[in-house]
Amino acid sequence: MRPVNLQKLSKELWGDAAAPGSKFLYEFGKFRFDPANHLLLSDGDPVSLTPKVLEILLVLVQNGDRLTTKEVLMRRVWPNSCVEDANLTVNISTLRRILGETADGRPYIQTVPKKGYRFVAPVAEVAQTTIDDDSSVAEGVPDGILQLTDIQETTSQPTRNDDASSSVPAPPAEPPRQLALHRLGSIAFGFILLAIVAISAISWHHESAVVTSRSGQPRSLAVLPFQNLRADEDSEFLGFSLADAVITKLGYVSELSVRPSYAVQKYKSPAVDMRRIATDLNVDTILTGTFLRDGDDLRITCQLIDAQAKNILWKGSFDLKYEKLLTVQDSVANRIIKGLEVSLSPSEAARLNTETAIAPLAYEYYLRGIDLYSTSDFPMAIRMLEKSTQLAPDYALTWAHLGKSYTANASFQFGGGEQYLKAQQSFERALALQSDQIDARIYMANMFTDTGRVERAVPLLRQALAMNPNRAETHWELGYAYRFAGMLQESVSEAETARRLDPGVKLNSSTLNGYLYLQQYERFLDSLPKSDDQALITFYRGFGEYYQDNRAAAAEHFDRALELDPSLFQAQIGKAFSLGIRGHVSEGLLMLHQVETRIDQRGVGDPEAAYKIAQGYAVLGDRESALRVLGRSIDSGFFPYPYLSTDPLLDSLRKEPDFMRLMSSARQRHLAFARAFFPGQKDAKPPERSSSQ
Repeated sequence: MRPVNLQKLSKELWGDAAAPGSKFLYEFGKFRFDPANHLLLSDGDPVSLTPKVLEILLVLVQNGDRLTTKEVLMRRVWPNSCVEDANLTVNISTLRRILGETADGRPYIQTVPKKGYRFVAPVAEVAQTTIDDDSSVAEGVPDGILQLTDIQETTSQPTRNDDASSSVPAPPAEPPRQLALHRLGSIAFGFILLAIVAISAISWHHESAVVTSRSGQPRSLAVLPFQNLRADEDSEFLGFSLADAVITKLGYVSELSVRPSYAVQKYKSPAVDMRRIATDLNVDTILTGTFLRDGDDLRITCQLIDAQAKNILWKGSFDLKYEKLLTVQDSVANRIIKGLEVSLSPSEAARLNTETAIAPLAYEYYLRGIDLYSTSDFPMAIRMLEKSTQLAPDYALTWAHLGKSYTANASFQFGGGEQYLKAQQSFERALALQSDQIDARIYMANMFTDTGRVERAVPLLRQALAMNPNRAETHWELGYAYRFAGMLQESVSEAETARRLDPGVKLNSSTLNGYLYLQQYERFLDSLPKSDDQALITFYRGFGEYYQDNRAAAAEHFDRALELDPSLFQAQIGKAFSLGIRGHVSEGLLMLHQVETRIDQRGVGDPEAAYKIAQGYAVLGDRESALRVLGRSIDSGFFPYPYLSTDPLLDSLRKEPDFMRLMSSARQRHLAFARAFFPGQKDAKPPERSSSQ
């Protein structure tokens, strides 16, 4: 297939109104950036960008090595909008991850503390008019646009429509090509449409061969955000939230390991390389979809791709009224189950067929809240979800996600104890309405662990695993709870199970600290992502190096973590360690006191993070403060006695009477936990002291 000339295609489809935006291409490093066509190429391969990330990149490359202040970026990217600075931070972090490093090992985007950002790579402007109409605008765009040239449609004959009872109308006899072409308003969406229509179907097809799982492992599936075929910002929220609804619906199916919503949200922009996505998410099956809304009419098109066999298992499109939006998740979930030949237990089948009525407007508020949460706009997500509960107080999922949003707001936006109380009330309401709600159990358990109540978290998670033993996130949260209680081997076992089911579970937002607490430092460092653009991960890389006595490397990682996210408590604690390594002990102690003060002001805090403050005080010589914060950490629910009793960072405290009292308190609660949840098990022995393993 001949490479597609985007400019020529744009002109043919839209005439002179095509592709508004920059008249230049920008080249830097291995990248070629075409803002007008919403296209970034890396060594000729398309890269997915969300609209806001694209706008940020455009501002930065146009400014080049000149300072771009945060105020300028906020004004250019979010004009006439009141948004949190965190939105900019999240999008900058995403852009850093996409771009990686320059040839000389530097990040493309340099943070200028308290000022803004600078794009450090040389940028070359290439005028669009210099490109021949008969050549490809994006040199190196592969044939087939979607890079699915090796994927073949299955040859089985179309089966009859066996969903006659479904509320979703049967698909029309003709494809939606003409309807969509007339309604799309920009070259970017014309490009998407051409790709999707080329492989979309006019009726559902079913793969005749049985799809088997791999080596006894459940079939792995990623449901990508649906793509909007119209430049309609008011409907944009549907893309991610519809995918999330399908993911939630399939969360009860034990023969499927479905990637969580946070793992696929980076594909909100058109995903053009299914094989790369399958590799990144470590899945064998991918669901893609598009939607086109016209007033009260909605067209949904989906396809299920077997990434291993490179087959389209089924594909199809259907029309429905917007008020029937709730039926989409049921219809798509059932099609996935049929396409993969998944066997359901009676309880799973009952849960999948359970339908809860909800007013259309309440459901729209729910979906908007889901989408806002994915952008870390927790306060606005709360407003949307609260509005949904007012209109439909009996819809359990809304209460579950409202509790999740309250928890996030308490943790990341300084919401404090009041937000945690509202979160607990919301979770309890969700479970009162639907006692087998898995999501509510997982979210509530995470909140209980974070707030020092692991004894209440564990039963929730064990009950969730009884409903679906192959849900990776549940295993991870159970390992997290065991870690707080000092069941370190059990914690590692659960976390390793989670990573076997989904190697990407919590990869950038949490770490396998059980290895660290068992003094398995090499295994801990190997378990971390290799990237250097996540503040939490970078901090823990420094922490692992510190334990191995690689102090210079540790200091570099600690400094880098603070540069990535100055607001992260762990990064601030790491900076105190770094100052101590460099001999600036008084400055390090001042940093720790400031962090402790901020936690006091919030009224709540992560007890595991508080423990690291105690470690910092101990190694910098302030034993009184170390004992004070250590006591707070243990009292707040972090009591891994086998770790505390051998942690070399606390050695300066061990002869203090208060330290022995605190260890006794931690040991008693640890043993009580072990007796309650692991009856008959012998008391765990602390690991032998070692500087490295």
